[in-house]
Amino acid sequence: MESLREARTGKTGKEHINALRETMHSVKVLPKGVCGITSEEFGLTQIESARIFIDSGIRLVKYIGGKAPSIDEAREIRSMCHKDGALFSVNDRLDLAIESGADCLHLWRDANKLARAKKEFNGLIGISVSSLGEAFMAQEKGADYIEVGSMFSAGSEKGKIVSFDEFRRIREKISLTIYAVGGIRPGNIGMIKRLGADGIMVRSAVLGAVDPKEAARMVIDEWSRN
Repeated sequence: MESLREARTGKTGKEHINALRETMHSVKVLPKGVCGITSEEFGLTQIESARIFIDSGIRLVKYIGGKAPSIDEAREIRSMCHKDGALFSVNDRLDLAIESGADCLHLWRDANKLARAKKEFNGLIGISVSSLGEAFMAQEKGADYIEVGSMFSAGSEKGKIVSFDEFRRIREKISLTIYAVGGIRPGNIGMIKRLGADGIMVRSAVLGAVDPKEAARMVIDEWSRN
């Protein structure tokens, strides 16, 4: 049997298994549920904020990078994510996503960047949208997922507010994975999930809390409950 496999594939049994593992690892599947966005605005470092999300069981962490994104910092967070089975995403920096070996690249409301990103980045690519028209363009140009928002106004999370009706229209017409973002907290998670969101992106609801670890648990429990 072993000789037959070697004859067909040119690999020994052990090499064949390792190749399968590498293939499975390279297939990236977007998680449903709660995803985290790193930040330095709440007295934590980027790495500390990522650790809170990862330790809570969140399976996608988006690295914002603050005023001075660092390749070393990005690589460390990616390593932390991969150790615990989470995907690592870089926000709006194609070069940093490539150099750090990110799983995902998130673009900020510019679908025209998608063509170049898809040629150069071997990973999942998402884009922020705030209307059905933007969502259609993202889908047509090959995005893997979209972030829709802002859903609510909250502190520094500023941006155009997307109505529930507009979100429903996007959900009805767009087949991509959809994450809701902007001002999402335990008290409004049920509403967002009922609109048909596949997941939510959280930042201040967790990192701005007195006890971020407990806040992360509450957000995850609220998503699971609804």
